[in-house]
Amino acid sequence: MSSRVLLTGTVLLVAGLAACAPIRDVRGYIPDDEKVGAVKIGADTRDTVQVKLGTPSSTATFGDPTWYYISTEQERYAFFHPDITKRQILAVEFSEDGKVTDVRKYGIEDGQVIAMVDRETPSRGKEMTLLQQLFGNMGGLPAGAPGASTGPGRPGDGR
Repeated sequence: MSSRVLLTGTVLLVAGLAACAPIRDVRGYIPDDEKVGAVKIGADTRDTVQVKLGTPSSTATFGDPTWYYISTEQERYAFFHPDITKRQILAVEFSEDGKVTDVRKYGIEDGQVIAMVDRETPSRGKEMTLLQQLFGNMGGLPAGAPGASTGPGRPGDGR
């Protein structure tokens, strides 16, 4: 009986310790320093950069054409929100003629926290409950009947 209790206690202890181990999640791709060093400013083009580094994670929508290679590493314990432990961004900037003008690296320390604003644009009109929406037209005149509305906000038959 005591060996069974000891075995059960050991299993519970190991399971408890395993539950405390962080779950690591790595997403994205950052090329190694050797591949990044092979990109030459003023000589390489978009095509040669794609051959050397691969397809970018993202591209700039506005401003100078820039390719971004993004990688994020995060840890999560059990059911808690994950904590970002490492973030790397490689930015390759191109000129108008498609040549590389700059290669920059950013880390998690270069980021800025942006507070999201939770505002709603008010809409005109009346808020209706589900029942009002379902039964709101009951008792109204059928379409085409004298005095029935022919469209939103237009009384009469429009003649």
